[in-house]
Parts: sequence; C-alpha cells; structure tokens
Amino acid sequence: MLACRKLLAAFAAVLVLLNAASGALAQDAAPQAKPPQYRVRVTSELVLVNVVVRDKKGNLVRGLKKEDFTVTEDGKRQEISTFDFENVDELATAGPAESTVTGAAATKGLLHSSNAPLDARDRRLILLFFDFSGMDPEQIERGVDSAKKFVSEKMMPADLIALVSLATNMRVDLDFTGDKSKVLSILSAYTSTQGQGFDAGAEGSAEGAPETGGSFTPDDTDYNTFTADRKLLALQAIMQSLGKINQKKSIIYFSNGITQSGVDNQSALRATTASAVRANVSIYPLDVRGLQAFPPGGEAQNASLHGQSAYNGNAVFNDLNGNAASQETLSTLADDTGGKAFFDSNDFSGVFSQVQKDTSAYYVLGFTSSNPLKDGHFRHLKVQLNRQDVKLEYRSGYYAGRDFQHLNNADREQQLTDELEAPLSQTDVAVYAGANYFRQDDSHYYLDVSLVIPGSQIPFVQAKDKDNATIDIIGEVLANGKLPVGHQRDTVKLAVDSAQQVRRKNVQYNTGFLLAPGSYHLKFVVRENRTGRMGSFETDVQIPDLRKAPLRMSSVVLASQRVPATAKPKGPHPLIQNQTELVPNITHVFTQDQHLYLQYEVYDAAHAKKGAPAATADAIGSTNPAPQKAPRDAVRVLTSIEFLQGNAKVYESKQVIASEVTAPDRKAVIFQIDLPLQSLKPGFYTCQVNVVDDNAGNFAFPRWPILVKEPAPPAAPAAASAAPTGD
Repeated sequence: MLACRKLLAAFAAVLVLLNAASGALAQDAAPQAKPPQYRVRVTSELVLVNVVVRDKKGNLVRGLKKEDFTVTEDGKRQEISTFDFENVDELATAGPAESTVTGAAATKGLLHSSNAPLDARDRRLILLFFDFSGMDPEQIERGVDSAKKFVSEKMMPADLIALVSLATNMRVDLDFTGDKSKVLSILSAYTSTQGQGFDAGAEGSAEGAPETGGSFTPDDTDYNTFTADRKLLALQAIMQSLGKINQKKSIIYFSNGITQSGVDNQSALRATTASAVRANVSIYPLDVRGLQAFPPGGEAQNASLHGQSAYNGNAVFNDLNGNAASQETLSTLADDTGGKAFFDSNDFSGVFSQVQKDTSAYYVLGFTSSNPLKDGHFRHLKVQLNRQDVKLEYRSGYYAGRDFQHLNNADREQQLTDELEAPLSQTDVAVYAGANYFRQDDSHYYLDVSLVIPGSQIPFVQAKDKDNATIDIIGEVLANGKLPVGHQRDTVKLAVDSAQQVRRKNVQYNTGFLLAPGSYHLKFVVRENRTGRMGSFETDVQIPDLRKAPLRMSSVVLASQRVPATAKPKGPHPLIQNQTELVPNITHVFTQDQHLYLQYEVYDAAHAKKGAPAATADAIGSTNPAPQKAPRDAVRVLTSIEFLQGNAKVYESKQVIASEVTAPDRKAVIFQIDLPLQSLKPGFYTCQVNVVDDNAGNFAFPRWPILVKEPAPPAAPAAASAAPTGD
C-alpha cells in the first residue's frame, strides 16, 4: 500500500461546488453499491442495581415493595422507575434444555445468538469463563475439576450454565443450558494442554530472574500490557453479549491473575467494569493458583535465580508483590461489579456457593440518573431500607458513560476502529466517495480514492483570526470482502478565513492504494472532532485485469480543478502531471463558468505498420505542420468527447490523436482534455469518451452522466457577511 497523502495544502483549491439538491454521485471504477443500511440507535440511561436483603440470621427477606427502598447517587436521591423481584428458589424444575452452541467466535455477539429469546425469568444464569492463556497444566486441572464437581453435586434445577474459554482465541463452548450431561461433556473435553503460553514476561532486569542460559533478559513490558488488555477485552466482549438478557448474570472467572502495567491498562479495566454494570453482570474471580508458597530460591520447576535476591529476601518480597498485583485487578473487577473475589485457597467450592447464594432471591432497582453529565466518572451508590434489622448487599457504584468530549485519545482511536468494523455504518456526517484505477504494471494498479464532505457538515471554531476544524479519517480495503490489503489513518487540520465560504462548498480528501487486479470492498469512516459525529462510506470496487481487454484503458477522471502540486508524491500518482494535480469531481456536477478536465490512459497501444503516416496531433492537442513518415515505434490512438441529451448529440470536441507513448515505464498514452462549459445550457448530459486504437482496430466508448448548472451568484461583500456560528 502506498503512503497516503495529506489534504491538499491550499485549502481553497479543494473547495468544489456541490449540488446538494441532486446528491449525484458517480463512481468511476466501482459497480453500483448495495442499497444502504441504516443504524437506529437507542440510548438507554437506565441504571440497574441488584439488592440482596438478609435478616440478622442471614435469611433472605422477601415481600418488599418499591416504596421500601431509597437509592442515592453521590448523595442525591434518585427516583426508582423500575422494580422487580427475582426468586430463583421458587422454580421446581429447570425445564427443557437449551440448544448447544459450539465453535470459534469473534469478540462480538458471543452468547445466545439464536433468534429465540432466552427465558431467564426466575433462573440463575452462571457463565463459567476459563482463561486458559498462561495457565499451567495443574492450574487448568484444578479449575476444571472444581467446575465438574459443582455441576455433578451442587447444580440446581434453576441453574443455567454457559461455558466460554480463552486460549489463542475466544470460544463459546456451550450456550446457557440446564442439562448437566452437556455441561460435563464440554468440561471433560478441556485438557491440561489448553494453556497457550501467554505468561507474563520479564521486565529487562536479570536480577531475581531464573537462569535460562540466554545472553540477555528481554524487556517484555509492552507484551505484558497487551496480554492484560487481551484478558480485559475478552471480558468486555462477553458483557456486550450478556447485556441482551435482562436478569442478573454471574461470571465465574477462572484466572491466574491479571497484572496491570502502570496506567496503560486502566482504560480497558474501566471499560470492562462499566460494561458489566450496564449489562447487569457480577464477576466472581477465582485465582486457580490456590494457596501459594514462595521459597527463597524459586520454585522447583525453575532454574536458579540470578543475582543476590535469593539470599537477601528480595526474591520472596518480589514474588509476594507480583502475586498481590495480579490479584488486585481481579479484586477490582469483583468489587466494582458487585461480585466477590476468591484468593489463596485450594478449596474452590466457595465461589459456586457464593454465586448461588447471591442470586437465590434479589431485588432489581432501576433509575435514571439525575446527573446528565457523561464524564466517565465513578458514581457512588447507596441503597437504604425503611427498616433497621436487615443487611443490604449491592455494588458500591458504577462508571458513568462518556461522551466524545470526555474520551481520551486511546478511546477516540478505538471509537474509529470500532466504527470501521461495524456491520452498519453511521450516517451523521454525509460522506461521498469515488475511485479510479491506473495501471502501474501488469500486476499492480494504483487505486485513487477521493472523499468529499459537505462543508455544512463541519463545525468550525474561531481561533487566531481563522476558522479552524479537524477531521479524522480511517479506511481500509478488503480483498474479496475479507482480507485486509490496505489501511489508511489520517487527521486533517482545516483553517480558512471564513467558515461561511466552506458551508456552501465541499472539503475533498484524496488518497491511494497499490493493488492487484480483483474484487475489493472499500470503507472509510470520517469523524469531525468538535461534536464527535461520524459518517461512513463503503462500496465494492472492481479492478479489471486489462490483459484480457481488447482496449486496455484506465478509469476516466472528470474534474473541474487543476491545482499546483505542492509536495512531491511518495509513490506513483497518475493525477500529478507537470507539477499540476487534477482534483477529481466525484459528484460530476459542474457550472457553466467552469472547465471540464478529463484525464485517462491507454496502455500497450499497437505500433504503426511500416510506412504508415505519422499522426497530425499529440495527446494534448498540439498539431504538426506536415505529415511525416511514422517512426518504427509510433502509435496512433484517437480520442474525442461527445455530449448527448437523449439520443441527440449536442456537442463534439475536435479529435485528438496521440502518436507516441507518454509514459514509457508504464507503456501508457496519457490524455488530458480541457473543455470549457460556457456553451452548454444548464441540464443533465451524457458525456461519452471515444477512444480508438487505430493501429490495432480496438475501441472503447465509456459514458458518464453529468449535470451542468448556472454559475453561482457572486458572494456578498465581506462587511455584510454574517459571523460564523460554528453550527
């Protein structure tokens, strides 16, 4: 892929007129796009709080009403809008088993993907999540054996169990079901070889590290950051799927710890806990390492330690610190989601009993926060009852959602990436796009991509006597709709003297990719960085293999502007000729006071036969005074432009004849045509390009619809212009 270019330096040069009423869009190199799909976004601000009420003897208290509860957020009372009581103990039988779902899954849409809704009323939903990445074989065996023992001896009729595992990828091994035999069958399929070696790496210091015989100790800090994020993002993906189920869900997380690398993993941790709160999920981490001893010289399976750590106590001290750090993240996940962490015990049965105890009977209180700010801050919750002889169990708070202004750089970047991968695109910002291909050699083509954003879509702010705005652009090219073969990421800074001018015109952005012939899917996402509104454009693009075409010809680029090429391109760029760049007009909307510039290329033109006359004009229209004998390698390619309305020809340009190859390295004859439009009346036309390879007898007649409009009225004097509002 070629390095993608910045927005044209002279901003005024990339403002092209837009016919907003017609909305015409011509895609030169692509077939007609599929009918657009639209995303309907419904934002729910309902906060759910699960409350377990027990008396002094620890028995569950039932029969309470909404009026008995008081909920406060950061000390301010909230109005309870929804109230429900889930009583799992009333269920006598678990009913028929749910269907089993197995196989590899992506990070989204993990659980209960069937169309039939899951009937979870008065059911206990328990998901067993085995994080095999980095586990030792004995840790895997202990965790799996404890789960099998629970299912065999303690699983109740109301329990619905789901199994998810994480190794090299995340797998949904079993959807929610009450069938013990199915659960035991999947658990028995887990082996001690499931661990995939995602162990924590060294931090660059040999002191206290086992002797491996290596010449140096690598610094794996970045790797550790990645593995921690991987675990947290896997949990977050599960939350997003479980959010489709209204009832309380419990995740028993079998893990050997998560170690954060400073503040680098904080964003993923907060996103995970926030997702769990929104999905009404409680996490119960179980440290499968159990009760550990830390011998001064290291464990028996490791080599001797470097340095003096084994003799001065630092080895044990470091092991204790590392163990506590890895458990701290698990404890945070439990505390912030209303669960409980289980550490330093070889008896794993307690976590299962705790989950059953916490979800036997509970009240679900829902409210809409009186705090409208979406600042991402932690909000403390307090639930009170109008009686004093009871004990309440509930989570201590939740993280508020964050709007665009409160997102940090990492979250903003993730937002773009998520939108690029989304199956349904956002349409808050209108985006138009066109693509044109030019051959570089027999197996490589340059695909020029142009994006147009109406200026009215971009809010400007006043700064230093100029109106400023920034837009983020991200895009990718997929071969056959699956394999990524090109990627683009750019931030464009705009600064003009008056935003009023921009709102009546367009901002155009050009980039390019070097691709082989084939079918591609192109998608670009644009975000303006004041309000965070985004828009997307995607289409299928076909790059033909011109070796099979009678007349080998590139796309025809229609443009209304030529601008100075301010920077030398880093790679091949056919639209830059003689230090001048052609700016494609992808809407194909022109005015009478403009020129229509056309550029296209013909490849592998046939050479003249011996003794044939020379051409009388070249590709840019200059004439020769008298016919001469054609050189041995001369070509003869003829072209002209026609404008049609219906079946009537209303205009035809003079014929242009090319007698030589313009770009020998690409075997290309380049045509650049300049047609003034003042003689055409306003209206719709069909523009036909006639191309004939006279020596070979091959021809092509591509066509495009264009719209010619009356010239725009002159702009009002600057003193009478309204000040930019930035809306």
